[in-house]
Amino acid sequence: MSFYLPDSVECNGEIFDVFITKEQIDARISLMGEQLDKDFDGKNPIFIGVLNGAFIFLADIMRNVTIECEVDFMKLSSYGDAKVSSGEVTELKEIDAKIKGKHIILVEDIIDTGLSMKYIVEKMKENEPASVSVITLLHKKDATVHDVNIDYVGFEIPTKFVLGYGLDYAQKGRNLAQIYAIREDK
Repeated sequence: MSFYLPDSVECNGEIFDVFITKEQIDARISLMGEQLDKDFDGKNPIFIGVLNGAFIFLADIMRNVTIECEVDFMKLSSYGDAKVSSGEVTELKEIDAKIKGKHIILVEDIIDTGLSMKYIVEKMKENEPASVSVITLLHKKDATVHDVNIDYVGFEIPTKFVLGYGLDYAQKGRNLAQIYAIREDK
């Protein structure tokens, strides 16, 4: 299968340059899958993807684990069509799975301020799971202001606006196979 892998893309009037290549993403997810297999062997975890952004990452994680597991989704909004968080979390879709006594792995595309993930972790813990783990493809460590324990991180990145591989800018660009960073004016 071939992918369209340009060095730069235009989205909503902004130029984005390749930041993390498809090869780098694939290699990192393979390693993350191996670690999840070791850590959750025999535990039948429920992977809960945070829509819309995490759907591609979750699909690739699923292809890289061999453990028995379940999958569910939830949907939140804290961005709207903006490049920065609104500071408020709105739940748009709840999970369907019964999680009491189960091992939960929350799957996110990016953790920025940590607001959404803090909300999700607290909400999950209300239902008394056996454990709650967090996996994110990208973490903007310098932007994180909310206390969130992240168990698995694909890439630590600087505070840049990124696009592709599920990440969007006003709902566009999710389909790009690589991750792109907004071009800074110089």
